[in-house]
Amino acid sequence: MPIINRIAEFHDDVAAWRRDIHAHPELQFEVHRTAALVADKLKAFGVDEVVTGIGRTGVVGVIHGRKTDSGRTIGLRADMDALPIEEAVDRPHKSTVAGVMHACGHDGHTAMLLGAARYLAETRNFDGTAVVIFQPAEEGGGGGREMVDEGMMERFGIDEVYGMHNAPGLPFGQFALRRGSMMAAADMFVIDIEGYGGHAARPQRCIDTTLVGAHIMTALQSVVARNVDPVESAVISVTTFKAGDAFNVIPQTARLTGTARTLSPAVRDLLEARMAAVVENTAAAFGARATLDYQRHYPVLSNHAAQAEFAAGVARQIVGDAVDLETPPVMGGEDFAFMLEARPGAFIYLGQGDTAYLHHPEYDFDDAIIPLGCSYWAKLVETALPAG
Repeated sequence: MPIINRIAEFHDDVAAWRRDIHAHPELQFEVHRTAALVADKLKAFGVDEVVTGIGRTGVVGVIHGRKTDSGRTIGLRADMDALPIEEAVDRPHKSTVAGVMHACGHDGHTAMLLGAARYLAETRNFDGTAVVIFQPAEEGGGGGREMVDEGMMERFGIDEVYGMHNAPGLPFGQFALRRGSMMAAADMFVIDIEGYGGHAARPQRCIDTTLVGAHIMTALQSVVARNVDPVESAVISVTTFKAGDAFNVIPQTARLTGTARTLSPAVRDLLEARMAAVVENTAAAFGARATLDYQRHYPVLSNHAAQAEFAAGVARQIVGDAVDLETPPVMGGEDFAFMLEARPGAFIYLGQGDTAYLHHPEYDFDDAIIPLGCSYWAKLVETALPAG
């Protein structure tokens, strides 16, 4: 695979950074140690400008090419946060924080972008500006939204923005992406039910919220089965059901929570409207009251067509034909979607083969893909901003 020779030379350095980050995982916006490490590395590399505190704890580095006549700026983004999972494998770089681990590879994403920043700051073989973006709180906190809302794109003059994620299950060294919707909108919902509690031996004198909740849970499945066009995709999953504390008491209240996933704004609107109607009317049929709090979280991650094709072409420079531009969409969410709403760009997967899957307690990022990821970032900048 034609990776960049200079990047191959410092592969071990990048792997060491990655393992250090892995051993010291941090959650959501509390990525203070990781952000400090990133800022210190960028300064040591000679990056022209290093700004901290973007999106609370995000870090942005600005690297100017040998020429800036083009006036163009390309953004490259990595995420820094870990997950509240106990690591199950005893490895030399195992998490030192109880109940927290890098189970999604953000340690690898951060290290690979640092590696690319080192190379780009050394060589500067491009005409324009590269902006490296290190984002907190991808895992549910919406750090990408925070950075965009703070005016990051305008402040640094970013014209296009690109993201990358490791992909267990995808053949090692293969890149994959698609034009348009690639990852789902990830929304959350809370359903609160109020009935009439009482003695479990006298159900006729109660309005049983557990029964109402069970019917609501079942009825919600009809929204996808009977309201969403069969050629579209949607998921409604009730993941918690909390009611009562005693074996002989019918509870006064119950709460259901879960997630809804969609791949288009129209289906997202449909789900919210139909869920509200099902929840309220199902409860009413039993004499209970129920409300739906539908919380829009991450939007659909939709790659811009021209930028997706460009990214695929860059990947082909590294791995030849091992690039899939028609990878199927998935129902997982990703808050890089906020950046793609703000600027044209594309998100790409990099396969790391048959390993434990993301969010699994045995997962670990495969350091062998580091030269591929670093080379992709570097070639993306050099190809988008040719030095002439």
